[in-house]
Amino acid sequence: MDGYTRVRLDVAYDGTDFSGWAAQPGRRTVAGVLTEVLARVLGADSVTGLTVAGRTDAGVHATGQVCHVDLADAAWAPVTDSLLRRLAGLLPGDVRVRAITEMPDDFDARFSATFRRYEYRVTDAPYGVEPLRRHEILAWPRALQLDALVGAAAGLVGEHDFAAYCRRKEHATTLREVTRLDWRRDPDGILVATVQADAFCQSMVRSLVGAMLVAGDGRRPVEWPAGLLSRRERSSEVTVAPAHGLTLVEVGYPADPAEYADRALRTRRLRLPAEA
Repeated sequence: MDGYTRVRLDVAYDGTDFSGWAAQPGRRTVAGVLTEVLARVLGADSVTGLTVAGRTDAGVHATGQVCHVDLADAAWAPVTDSLLRRLAGLLPGDVRVRAITEMPDDFDARFSATFRRYEYRVTDAPYGVEPLRRHEILAWPRALQLDALVGAAAGLVGEHDFAAYCRRKEHATTLREVTRLDWRRDPDGILVATVQADAFCQSMVRSLVGAMLVAGDGRRPVEWPAGLLSRRERSSEVTVAPAHGLTLVEVGYPADPAEYADRALRTRRLRLPAEA
């Protein structure tokens, strides 16, 4: 866009007190806070087109969120070297812009992305969650078996119709390719699910976690989560895991900037990704 520079923002936030990413009237959202602070620094007329890689739901956190925004050249040029520190001084403590990078005009934070990676944290400790980590870890009331969680995850990797795990949107596909889905138990005993896909439909990650947890505690067979892939409607048997255990940790893009436009075009043809 003539007279404007496209800028990538790498963003982290604690989602506890946000009503998700997307701006909503009368609600505190990450996009709303970012837009307000950018407008204070640069002027409201100098900021346009805030676009995010993945619109996280209320309560979901991020350490590796990516968005882009178009800034008027006249406002951007004087603050190129100082904007990061100025934002740090104005943004609330639960959201940080970690990096600011000038990008070509055909970079699209949403449609140029090649993958999104999330982590979900759970503890099965009998006493629950350590108080300082209660906003990022789910306390599970039953013992979880790592081998059962790993077995349940294995059947969900690959390209499938995840209709059973998605909130269906009109004219949107539920076909997704999950390229990574695994579990580990960290030295502190916390179980961590890593989920990566080209894109996710709304509530898909938390639905997958919810299904795997009931297999992990023995209430469902290990094969049960994968067996739901044969359904073409959302399964009422799947409980969506709470939002606070989920964190967006990375968004991937083509290594060659010359591929941004082509990737965006192919993504638009395939689907319109929704929230995870």
